[in-house]
Amino acid sequence: MNYSRFITDDTYYVGASDRRLSLFENVFPIPKGVSYNSYVITDEKTALLDLMDESVSKQGFENIAGVLNGRPLDYVIINHMEPDHCSRLDELILRYPQVKVVGNAKTLKMINQFYDLDMQDRFVSVNEGDTLELGRHTLTFVNAPMVHWPEVMVTYDTLTKALFSADAFGTFGALGGNIFNDEYDFEYEFLEEARRYYTNIVGKYGVQVQAVLKKASALDIKYICPLHGPVWRSNLDYIIGKYDVWSRYEAESQSVMIAYASMYGNTESTVNVLANVLAEKGVKDIRIYDVSKTDVSYVLSDAFKYKRLVFASPSYNGGLYPKMENLLLDLKAHSLKDRKVVVIENGTWAPSAKKTILSILETMKVDIVNADLTVKSSLKDSDMECIEKIAEDILA
Repeated sequence: MNYSRFITDDTYYVGASDRRLSLFENVFPIPKGVSYNSYVITDEKTALLDLMDESVSKQGFENIAGVLNGRPLDYVIINHMEPDHCSRLDELILRYPQVKVVGNAKTLKMINQFYDLDMQDRFVSVNEGDTLELGRHTLTFVNAPMVHWPEVMVTYDTLTKALFSADAFGTFGALGGNIFNDEYDFEYEFLEEARRYYTNIVGKYGVQVQAVLKKASALDIKYICPLHGPVWRSNLDYIIGKYDVWSRYEAESQSVMIAYASMYGNTESTVNVLANVLAEKGVKDIRIYDVSKTDVSYVLSDAFKYKRLVFASPSYNGGLYPKMENLLLDLKAHSLKDRKVVVIENGTWAPSAKKTILSILETMKVDIVNADLTVKSSLKDSDMECIEKIAEDILA
């Protein structure tokens, strides 16, 4: 059963959503599911822009066939070769044996790595600024390397002014029939997941995202059609502005995020006392995470959001509690910078957490404003002066 939707009079959304998958890329929890977006243009020539994940390919192929309504498929444009967007290229070619495959040289290399397909007479290689005429529609190709794979490109339709943006401007979360941003309360329903998607999937590549945003600023864009999440047809400056802030590693909130590890509750009690002191000083929107319970993707997302970060951890086997070390290494891998950071360690017989935390943070471009508190097993009244100093330092 076809359930495609119009974007414009001859441009269709033919994607589908997966609500069963629990881990995106077998790493990131997606309790709200995820959409896999594909698009079809029906002009004198027909074009499919990107495929979809195998999990929704049955529905996707039904949607494509319904839109084509017996017409041949002339082109499939591969903006991104990752398998959640290109897992059934082989089946597409079986269904539409005359189809031409459009991509760049790096795309072709990856096709040959993923598939045993003969591309000699089928592949159309395009470079930056090249165009493809469909009839009324002229498609222009713009390279977007490392957003977030090296072969990535985006496609701009000069007629409808739609930007098919690959993974850029995407978000976790399934679509519920509605496909456009203005059919949702985006800030309430999608913003947290859009930030978590960006920071974890693309966040490492802020410089490359800035380069693509600069290219996009030269285009007259009326639609943004990403590979995950809603299609943007209104308030485009909002999501472009978010990407600009995220890719510059600028904090959206001047408030405080506290991430802690605690084996028996003593480190947890310490950060709760600190949070109370911060609240008494007028701080609102204090976010606290237990790194042993909350998936690292959520903590990393809020580390991008908040300007002031606290990391508190017990020592463990002469080093650092593993879950905290995992978080810090993930933050480093995603190039987080320009944050004010406080470090708190706990230790009963040989405190060692601080040394390991600092060895990671000192390789990052962050401002370590206080690392003076070593809790000896549990917080004491004599530690309160240091807690007060921590609060003052991180808010300064």
